[in-house]
Amino acid sequence: MSDFECRLKMYRQLKNMTQEQLANQVGVRRETIMRLEKAQYNPSLKLAIDISRTVEAPIEEIFIFR
Repeated sequence: MSDFECRLKMYRQLKNMTQEQLANQVGVRRETIMRLEKAQYNPSLKLAIDISRTVEAPIEEIFIFR
């Protein structure tokens, strides 16, 4: 099983967005964003793409699988 690292919090903060704002824009609950930021949840491809577009950062820079 690969290790998962998530840099979402950094990119979200660079856009001056709250977890709630990001969640609303990508159509999930704030708790999902919280779990992603703690690397407790692996996003679906669609969610990863939506987040990447919203925070304007490459998917492979936000979500890192080793």
